Amino acid sequence: MDALTVSSLTYFYKNTENAVLSNINLHVSEGEVFGVFGPNGAGKTTFLSLITGILTCQSGVISILGKDASTQRKSINQLVGYVPQDFAFYEELSSLENLKFFGSMYGLKEKSLDKRANELLDVFGLMHVADRQVKEFSGGMKRRLNIAIGLLHKPQLLILDEPTVGVDVQSRLAIMSYLKKINSEGTTIIYTSHLLKEAEEFCTRIALIDKGKVIAIDTLANLIKQNQCKSLEEVFIKLTGNNYRD
Repeated sequence: MDALTVSSLTYFYKNTENAVLSNINLHVSEGEVFGVFGPNGAGKTTFLSLITGILTCQSGVISILGKDASTQRKSINQLVGYVPQDFAFYEELSSLENLKFFGSMYGLKEKSLDKRANELLDVFGLMHVADRQVKEFSGGMKRRLNIAIGLLHKPQLLILDEPTVGVDVQSRLAIMSYLKKINSEGTTIIYTSHLLKEAEEFCTRIALIDKGKVIAIDTLANLIKQNQCKSLEEVFIKLTGNNYRD
């Protein structure tokens, strides 16, 4: 069973003539780390928003872990974790209070929630600030908490939008190490980032999106070979150009 199947996905924003996404077809196998990359305005955020249910599919079919995203969203939400680029927590609460609040929304019971919250505080180096208001945290600490919230319910599919943006080298290494660990244990990951060197070491397959279309999809090794390049960055520039994007 695929973790994600997308068929003939097309999406328009209101009062626009051109599709933000046009006839997207792809699949992500269970256990993969699947990277989605493209220039600003390529359609990546819209794509992730449709997968996570933030936006409603207009045309085409999205299937997540064998469930139709249009009709079975409630049950899908119990299986999927989403870590957005923007912080999604309450700064007036402590990190522990945030974890307990969001854990309760996932239906975790008090005893198991306490155990899971403390486990994640330890994993992400936040145990010493468990009771401190998040508004006092550094950017890196907030980023780690953001990821911990998405992992509370041990999702089968984890969707990450720029998970290490704005963090120091030590935090980035710790975050990526833990993500590789849970992937080795069976968690499927869909990942997007501007850190293409990080992506090279993390992703099993990669899709490049530009102007709302998938322009390439394959393993890193095959993309490099097919395009006669030396790195993902070179492939990216060759296929999408080097002009500024807004």
